[in-house]
Amino acid sequence: MEAIKTLRVRGAPALGAAGGYGIALAAHRSHAENTIQMIRELQAAADLLKGSRPTAVNLSRGVDRALKAACNQDSPEDIREAALQEAEEIAAEDIRVNQALGRAGARLLEDGDTVLTHCNAGRLACVGWGTALGVIRSAVEAGKEIQVYACETRPLHQGSRLTVWELQEAGIPVTLICESTAGSLMRQGKIDRAIVGADRITRDAVFNKIGTYSHAVLARFHHIPFYVAAPLSSFDPARSEKDITVEERDPEEICTLAGTRLAPAGAKAYNPAFDATPLDLVTALVTEKGIFRPPLMPPL
Repeated sequence: MEAIKTLRVRGAPALGAAGGYGIALAAHRSHAENTIQMIRELQAAADLLKGSRPTAVNLSRGVDRALKAACNQDSPEDIREAALQEAEEIAAEDIRVNQALGRAGARLLEDGDTVLTHCNAGRLACVGWGTALGVIRSAVEAGKEIQVYACETRPLHQGSRLTVWELQEAGIPVTLICESTAGSLMRQGKIDRAIVGADRITRDAVFNKIGTYSHAVLARFHHIPFYVAAPLSSFDPARSEKDITVEERDPEEICTLAGTRLAPAGAKAYNPAFDATPLDLVTALVTEKGIFRPPLMPPL
């Protein structure tokens, strides 16, 4: 759980697998001598895991899947085995889903496009392949020449630390920018499309890394397609934006950088991890089941 809270494990699909493995680990560590006691311990572990990152729906779904598999067993040893098997299936499924999502989304990118992305939605945010970056990788594999502008993604720099590294490793041309540069580049006609991932998609909004909403508004003003790539496991159509708790992180993440204080001591800081982008700003949702244009939503 500490790794989830500190973002050493991050990204909605990766959190789903981590949730499953968290239940498997709790079962492995349990010294319960009977099924009822072990299930109670796993239910308590599930509550702690789901509370560690409340905005990302994949985490709770991964936890619930592994817990359900465990609860259907008749002995502690069977519980341990079932929880681990379910966690491993969640992880394997993530790679299959993201590759299918990438193939579907690659059709939206044209040869020669320059694409804006925000935060990190690549294989480091998943078990493998990636969502938004998976679409870009799939387009490149299909023979298209794609260039990327990657936002640095303050305050934890997932864009500069992770996205740029991933794209360099894949041999895809990438240029790092500050978030505030995106609008200027759009105005100059240097961005053809924008694509991001998602931590949760409700019936009316996309929850993603803070700053996503600003990019969506800018893309709409400049008539640039704005795409969201996410597996069906990130969709939560039973809820709306007002039902979701947006995680707020330690203000010190803004006030310091690599241990160096940037703001004066005692400065107030507001540090939400995510924002909500209304679906009417989204050109298309890219999923493993194909492409859907809001208000049309994929069948779940």
